[in-house]
Formats: sequence, structure tokens, C-alpha cells
Amino acid sequence: MLKELQLSLSVILLLACGFLYQLSLRSGCLFSCLPPFKSQEGPEALLSPGRSIVFLETSERTEPPPLVSCAVESAARIYPGQPVAFFMKGLGNLTQLPSNSTHPAFSLLSAMDNVFLFPLDMKSLLEDTPLFSWYTHVNTSVQRNWLHVSSDACRLAIIWKYGGIYMDTDVISIRPIPEANFLAAQASRYSSNGVFGFLPHHPFLWGCMENFVEHYNSAIWGHQGPDLMTRMLRLWCKLGDFQELSDLRCLNLSFLHPQRFYPISYPEWRRYYQVWDTEPSFNDSYALHLWNYMNREGRAVVRGSHTLVESLFRKHCPRTYSLIQGPEESVTKAGRPGNQ
Repeated sequence: MLKELQLSLSVILLLACGFLYQLSLRSGCLFSCLPPFKSQEGPEALLSPGRSIVFLETSERTEPPPLVSCAVESAARIYPGQPVAFFMKGLGNLTQLPSNSTHPAFSLLSAMDNVFLFPLDMKSLLEDTPLFSWYTHVNTSVQRNWLHVSSDACRLAIIWKYGGIYMDTDVISIRPIPEANFLAAQASRYSSNGVFGFLPHHPFLWGCMENFVEHYNSAIWGHQGPDLMTRMLRLWCKLGDFQELSDLRCLNLSFLHPQRFYPISYPEWRRYYQVWDTEPSFNDSYALHLWNYMNREGRAVVRGSHTLVESLFRKHCPRTYSLIQGPEESVTKAGRPGNQ
């Protein structure tokens, strides 16, 4: 009788453990989520080895939309041994952390071992860079495209200071990037600034920050971003057109083929939200930029839609995918492309 009771209790315990494990996977955390500030030494100590993957949110938003959550989760999965740092301006104004019930994506990201969420303090970040004087004198209330311009500035400063890889929050990682110092070609002879990586204190980024200030014009979208990177690349290198799928190199900088991150060009961005007869393999890509800035229609990922983007979520950010709703429910919007 005692043996049967012990066996029954063991089975119940195993079933309970299995249930709690499945619950933790679905919710992203169990009972209470890990706090975002897992690094007790602050972001400087975390980023200083130059191996981090960095994301930025320059709006006050603290609940990441599905595409943002997918971008961060996919990077955490592709780079499990490296810290993924997500700097969010809105965290600096919080008196308490968002709760699990009202901020499920925030809690999901917080619970990932190698994801670290930090407040974004532009003033301290831009200190000791050419951007500091500009920032302390600029009137942010009259700047056009300020969310984008401020993000353009922060990404230059943080990668120059600490090194690592910067990614926009609409970039889904699918395999590791094997380069240390690189820019991503959006098209032949034209660079994006949505993905780039450098070792700390690389002179190319210092030159970019100087050019940012010298030719500052917030009225032209992209002037401080991809246009800036392209201007500097033309000064740094004399590059021709890409030959087949080969990357281009000059000095200690690699200019990666558009297939690496932009196999679907921006005029065709809706293809991510369409059903394909045969899905592309993206074998020549490291990550995919989904052009969320173009998504003024508010297209979203819908469970059961069989679209390309649903397939990408299911494969590369399964925890985020578990939060996605079906067509019969109110569809969660992809969100404003603040840093994309």
C-alpha cells in the first residue's frame, strides 16, 4: 500500500513539473519574471568585451510589439553565448517594472538568460563622442524625424564605445554573422545602417559621428542614417559593384552583399506578409530586415495565415509566436517602426 502511494505521488509530481514547465514556456516566465537589470555592474561591464548584440527603442514604449520581440528573441537564440542588450528609453521613467499580465512580451524577453534590458540615457551615452555637443544644444521639440535621428546617433556611439553588432528592431536573425567590422549593403554601392558591426573605437564610426554633426539635417529622412553610412563608405573605400554573391572588402572593413540582410528589397516588403507557393531558403542570408518603416498599413503576423512572416516567427522566435493571435481574434499590430 505504501509503495503504491509513493508511486502515485511520484507520478503526480512528474505531471505537475511537466505542467509548470509548459506554462513557463508559454508565458515566458514562471510565477514572477526575472528583473530586466540582470547585470549588477551596469551596461558598460556587459558590453565592454565587444561581443554584444544591441537593440534600441527611442520612443517611450515599454511593451515590445511582436516584431520587436521576435527580433530580440531570434538574436538571443542565434547568439546564445553572447549578451543581447536592449536599450529602452521608456524604462528610465518607470517607478516599477511592467507586470507580466499587462506586458507579456516584456516579461518574455526579461526571462531569457542572455537578454538584458536597460534604460536608454542619451546624454551619458553620447559623452566623450563628437555627438555630445550636438545633443546638448539641439532643440528636440522642433526636430523632424527625431525618433529616427536620435536612434541613428545612439547606435553610432554605443558601437563605437563598446563594439559589437547593432540591429534594428525589425531584423530577424537566422544564422550568425561571421564578420567583425562590417556594413550591410542595401543595394549596390548603398549602405544601410539597420545592421552593422565593429570592434570598439573603430575610426570609421568616429568619422561617421563627425560627419553626423557637420552635415546634420533632420528634415531629410535617412540623412543621418543610411545616407551617412553611404557618404562615409565612399570616403573610406573605392568600391565597385558586387560580383555575384561575393562580399566586398577594403582596408579592415567588409561591405556585405545585399543578400545577407536584404534578399527582399524595400519596394517588395509586402512579400513578407504574403503566402508563397515555395518559401525561400534564405541560405545566403544572416538575417532578414522586414522594412517595418514601410508598413504604414499596419500589417501584422497572424497565426494560421501561412504567410512568410508567420513561418519566420514560428522558426526563429517560437516564444514570441506563442503570443500571436489568430484571425478570429483582434490582431496585434506590428507597431510603430521607431528605430527601423
